[in-house]
Amino acid sequence: MAEELKIPTHIAFIMDGNGRWAKRRLMPRKYGHKMGVEALKRVVAACDELGVKEVSFYALSTENWSRPQDEIDALLAMIKKFADEEMQDYVNKNYRIRFMGELHRLPKETMSALEKVESAAKGNTGIVVNIGLNYGGRDEIVRAAGKLAAAGKEINIENMNSAIDTAGMHDPDIIVRCAGEKRLSNFMLWQSAYSEFVFIDDFWPDFDKDTVIGIIREFSGRERRFGGLK
Repeated sequence: MAEELKIPTHIAFIMDGNGRWAKRRLMPRKYGHKMGVEALKRVVAACDELGVKEVSFYALSTENWSRPQDEIDALLAMIKKFADEEMQDYVNKNYRIRFMGELHRLPKETMSALEKVESAAKGNTGIVVNIGLNYGGRDEIVRAAGKLAAAGKEINIENMNSAIDTAGMHDPDIIVRCAGEKRLSNFMLWQSAYSEFVFIDDFWPDFDKDTVIGIIREFSGRERRFGGLK
């Protein structure tokens, strides 16, 4: 299957619809988030199997703090549990693990768990799994520009690429938004300048290998010109 398709280097996912998915099943929203973690695992495994080199996920935005406190608490607990338990399996599978966003706002025990797993995967050479936590695209750009200004460096494209949270990664070839939504919601604004967009009606917990194949098939049928002519 992979040989028949044009495999992108980097796919970024805006995970959406966990709560609505759970509500339709008469379950609490936190159950939807739990099933969203399972979908993330399936998607990473599928991308790895198909030959995608980098994947990014929008897990917690800078705007999500306005949600009800009980949902925020459940999300933070799930993130720590994911780092403590699930991501150790990622380390063992040779995945490289990165995080983007301002992690210092997260609880100390959560931040420590994330740093521990990122450090453990530092020597790995497999697919890059990049997760946005307390992440916002505008905030990222402001922070990157601030870093360059503080270092006395010129604010240009090359230097910005080295100062953003995804420094060293490729820009996403595809950005996927699910649950019928069709907007970026402050996700990877700098990196998405020439990304292809794929919008899917399915809620995030329903994503699996077939979904990923469909996304890559859609990408394979597109012609990317990057502002030029072909």
